[in-house]
Amino acid sequence: MGHADPAALPEADLRSASLVDADDVAALLSEMGYPCDVHDAAQRIRAIIDNDRQALVVARCGGEVCGLLALDFMYYLPLGTTTCRITALVVRNDAQGRGLGRQLLREAERRARFGGAARLEITSGSQRTDAHAFYKACGYSDGTLRFIKRLGDA
Repeated sequence: MGHADPAALPEADLRSASLVDADDVAALLSEMGYPCDVHDAAQRIRAIIDNDRQALVVARCGGEVCGLLALDFMYYLPLGTTTCRITALVVRNDAQGRGLGRQLLREAERRARFGGAARLEITSGSQRTDAHAFYKACGYSDGTLRFIKRLGDA
C-alpha cells in the first residue's frame, strides 16, 4: 500500500452513502481493482439503499470522500445468529497509512453490534498480503478458506 504523510488524518466524517456519492464510489471501487463507472455506482448504491440488510458508508476527509465501507448482514445457520460481513473497505491511495482504515473498521464494528450481529468478518483476496497484515493488526484472525466458483462474469 502506498503511504502518504505519516501524520494521522483527523477523524473523518462518516455517513451513509446516497446517490450523490456515485462518482466517488465509482472512483474508489475502480482504485480497488473493480472498474465501475458513475452509472454502475449509482445502481449499486440504489440496491444497497433499498435493502435493509446492507449498508454503505462513505468517509469524508477535508471535504473529499477518501474511503468507503460496505456491510452485509446475514443469518448464519451454523451459529443460529446474525453475522456481518464487510464486503468492501477502501481507503484512497493518498490517504492510506493515516488511520482511516482503522476508523472505518471501528464504524463497521459499531454498526454490526447495533444490527445485532454476533461477529464481524471480512474477506480479502489471497494476493492482498498488505491488507491481511492490517486486518491482523486490527484484531482479526485468520478464518476459514473461501472457495469461489464463478457463475458468469462476476
